[in-house]
Amino acid sequence: MAEKKAELLTAGNIAKELGVGDAKVKKAITELGLQPDAKKGACSYYARANVAKIKAALK
Repeated sequence: MAEKKAELLTAGNIAKELGVGDAKVKKAITELGLQPDAKKGACSYYARANVAKIKAALK
């Protein structure tokens, strides 16, 4: 189970990893129409595979 959690990232964690603001990442997610791979409460978690898509959308 720990492995699966490590693969899922919140928008905030993706922003830290890419060195950009949370708002930019959230906007990119909305523009790309990405759906969260998991939800826990109000938090949405995205698969690591989506990080490359988000990074490309930020350029």
